[in-house]
Amino acid sequence: MTAPLLSVQDLSVAFRQDGAETLAVDRISFDVLPGETVALVGESGSGKSVSALSILKLLNYPAASHPSGRILFEGRDLLAMAEDEIRRVRGNDITMVFQEPMTSLNPLHTIERQVGEILALHRGLSGRAARARVLELLGLVGIRDAESRLGAYPHQLSGGQRQRVMIAMALANEPKLFIADEPTTALDVTVQAQILKLLAGLKARLGMAMLFITHDLGIVRKIADRVCVMTKGRIVEAGTVAEVFGSPQHAYTRRLLAAEPKGRAAPVPRGAPFLVQAGPVKVWFPIRRGFLRRTVGHVKAVDGVSVAVREGETVGVVGESGSGKTTLGLALLRLVRSEGPICVLGRDIDGLGAKALRPLRKEMQVVFQDPYGSLSPRMSVAEIVAEGLTVQHRRMPRDSQREAVARALHDVGLDPATMDRYPHEFSGGQRQRIAIARAMALDPKFVVLDEPTSALDMSVQAQIVELLRKLQASRKLAYLFISHDLKVVRALANHVLVMQDGRVVEEGPAEQIFARPAQDYTRALMAAAFGLEAAAAAGIVRE
Repeated sequence: MTAPLLSVQDLSVAFRQDGAETLAVDRISFDVLPGETVALVGESGSGKSVSALSILKLLNYPAASHPSGRILFEGRDLLAMAEDEIRRVRGNDITMVFQEPMTSLNPLHTIERQVGEILALHRGLSGRAARARVLELLGLVGIRDAESRLGAYPHQLSGGQRQRVMIAMALANEPKLFIADEPTTALDVTVQAQILKLLAGLKARLGMAMLFITHDLGIVRKIADRVCVMTKGRIVEAGTVAEVFGSPQHAYTRRLLAAEPKGRAAPVPRGAPFLVQAGPVKVWFPIRRGFLRRTVGHVKAVDGVSVAVREGETVGVVGESGSGKTTLGLALLRLVRSEGPICVLGRDIDGLGAKALRPLRKEMQVVFQDPYGSLSPRMSVAEIVAEGLTVQHRRMPRDSQREAVARALHDVGLDPATMDRYPHEFSGGQRQRIAIARAMALDPKFVVLDEPTSALDMSVQAQIVELLRKLQASRKLAYLFISHDLKVVRALANHVLVMQDGRVVEEGPAEQIFARPAQDYTRALMAAAFGLEAAAAAGIVRE
């Protein structure tokens, strides 16, 4: 039998804060064989990332400790290594890629310098030799015209390109073990599929083993040989992908597998009035160059798009990053300057100034992708949810305001008794509920939902989808649902717009778009989201 390349044995991880100790990982064990891909699966807080960071001793020591366990790599205990020893292992024998490449890359350094730094540290390469190796690595990970990208900074690359650069850095020294911590979560479905294909190809070509950490079971099906399911710091089930997915033994595994958003949108009542009618809408951003900053062209973020949303209807807007989805939503809310007619609740708003628009703001609200970024850490939940009430109903007594906040929190499934806590005291799913409560407190008629589930675990996604359905049914809300997650769109939308490069390339009833997409671009999105075999089996894409 082949000896494990990595053997995690009886590992525990504890964190000490304010004199109290919390056990984050509780006596887990698993092996990774040479050339094998093992997936650690679980929801946020399950301990999977902490376990992976322990392998390279990247936790915040001494606040973190290991009450038990060993981590053997090629027979040597990594936890027992001195700092200078483990430093030689990091980036050389074992490398790691994280979830958000923009926070992992240095915004002040070029791509060439950042990839070259790894080569200089571990291989002693510099000058022409380093540049040649950097170009080779960028080509290996599929970055086109790599030489022109050497002087680029991270903000000048797309999300998929930034992740490819991170992978190039991780592969610079041809590691034996590659750890990938949620490397595709923030990416579009097509880019996600490209990165997964790239990783599988590189693994086969270089003969390396991979530890893949994710909460997305669809990814596990595509890339892993074996899977370990984690919850509350423990591995509750392990086996081959076929065994665990085909015959799950633990209740938690069964719950994860059943957590995908289900159901379909309720039919829109016949004769339901249009709450939003807009278009053709244009949002062009000028490109200015030269000393005098003359306009030499335009970025056509939204280029002649029309959209209509009825009372009680959800219109889904799908497409890759940069397709114009979010800009369209912001234009309908008059949060970015646009050209073209926009009619909300029977009133033309495209020509209104900020003061005239203010009374209408309560009728049209927005929920953003990242609840932690859109909620002020300095404000309590009560203050956050009441912020719109304070602006729109200046004379509302404080007691009435708190009653309105309590109702909004109750409607989104949160305990009103928690309203005096702060955002950091809540989970990601709870923070998104707070963001939804803030929008609902004003009793709007039209809500733009901009990727509200993309940063959430699968089970929390399903809960938020059910919450949005419930709120829509009880309040007759009109939603513009912006997402690259086609599974969520399929569960929520009545009508779908497919956007590419600022234009709508296909639109129609959701059932028609998912069953019989007419455009190659739409079919590519479907195949990336559902997989060709799964899509065909589910009747999503029919040849």
